[in-house]
Amino acid sequence: MARAMFDYTKAVLKKVSFDVNLFCKELKKALKRLLPHEIEELKIWINSLILQNPELNRCLIYLK
Repeated sequence: MARAMFDYTKAVLKKVSFDVNLFCKELKKALKRLLPHEIEELKIWINSLILQNPELNRCLIYLK
């Protein structure tokens, strides 16, 4: 149960990765509800996702 929100967040972000604006919106929501160590893991996961979808690079400003 501890990783449920993190796994859910990754699933949502993966599903909306086709739309940059929607991805950014969901990322902002995720940053409000995840724990600090989960955010660090999410950054790593998003960087690998950006390799597949370079247009998502624009959303990295929310991870700073």
